[in-house]
Amino acid sequence: MEVYLNIAFRTISLYVVILVIFRLMGKREIGELSILDLVVFIMIGEMAVISIENTKDPLTHTMVPMVLLMLIQISLATISLKSKRFRNLVDGQPTIIINRGKIDEHAMKKQRYNFDDLMAQLREKDIRSIADVEFAILEASGNLSVIEKLQDPNKPNKNGDITIPLIMDGQIDEENLKRINKTNLWLRQELKKKGHHDIKKISFCSYENGKFFIDLQDE
Repeated sequence: MEVYLNIAFRTISLYVVILVIFRLMGKREIGELSILDLVVFIMIGEMAVISIENTKDPLTHTMVPMVLLMLIQISLATISLKSKRFRNLVDGQPTIIINRGKIDEHAMKKQRYNFDDLMAQLREKDIRSIADVEFAILEASGNLSVIEKLQDPNKPNKNGDITIPLIMDGQIDEENLKRINKTNLWLRQELKKKGHHDIKKISFCSYENGKFFIDLQDE
């Protein structure tokens, strides 16, 4: 009887600890978990199972590494918020799979993403034909974001662009500049025309249909 009570106590205690740890790590949907999140969640789960089975081992031997993992995850998440380069390294970048109605097979191969994956995710979004898709972006989370072609010719921006982030956290995204066939010099000149001389002061800058959206830091 004592053994069962011990197991029940350890189970409840670890449940509470894990609940608190996950709460402190922040709210994230399952589909939005980064690799860092997944690694930490798996390790904490394994530690909890081993600790419940090994009743002779003190609970502190499990709780201490759990808390340490939480602190590591929070520290790396903070670095990820401040460094786009680190964020791209860990989480990856969105990939345009369908661009203006044309499938980019090279991008699919690079992401090891096949046509079965594409069709399955399009069906999940109730899209019957690839011909109805203007843009399809494979997000870093693995989800597919889809922008359909507008059927009504009277609607504006029928053949419009998608929003292309050119600056995030004060850093220029050279890859996105290449996508729109523009250069670093072009971007800096355009921003100077609008009165923005210091790139580092720009929190976010995007380009869509020939227009800029600019958000300054701390504003």
